[in-house]
Amino acid sequence: MHTSSDGGPALFRLVRHWARQWAPDVVERFAADAPPSWTVPNLFVIQAVDGAAVDEVTVADVARQLGIDRSVASRMVSEAARDGFVVRSTSTRDARRAVLTLTDTAKEFLDASRAHQRQAFEALVGHWPAEDRERFAGYLSRLADEVLG
Repeated sequence: MHTSSDGGPALFRLVRHWARQWAPDVVERFAADAPPSWTVPNLFVIQAVDGAAVDEVTVADVARQLGIDRSVASRMVSEAARDGFVVRSTSTRDARRAVLTLTDTAKEFLDASRAHQRQAFEALVGHWPAEDRERFAGYLSRLADEVLG
């Protein structure tokens, strides 16, 4: 029998479930008419650039955010740039560094992704009392902030 304080097993059951659900066709699930460039790797790059807590985001920041090797991040960023989601420019602080910024197209993709995430959350806990939903959302945000920085 599980107790409410026995969160570890429940957390890992959910992680396994979502790992199986997070397939390459995930974008098609929330945007049936999405352009071919709306891919999971491009979304990962967009989210990493958006979530980096620095003024000038670099490929190294994307690699750190995604927990991947810098060379892999560089290839992903190049693909996102080719697809029109990221613009590389020269750093104002160090001319040797390339700085990444999101395009309006990237922001549209990110907004669609966030809308899907909100809908998924509501589908899971929408039947809970509003106070429980808000408390759980707060705890999830707190956990993400603590784990991911």
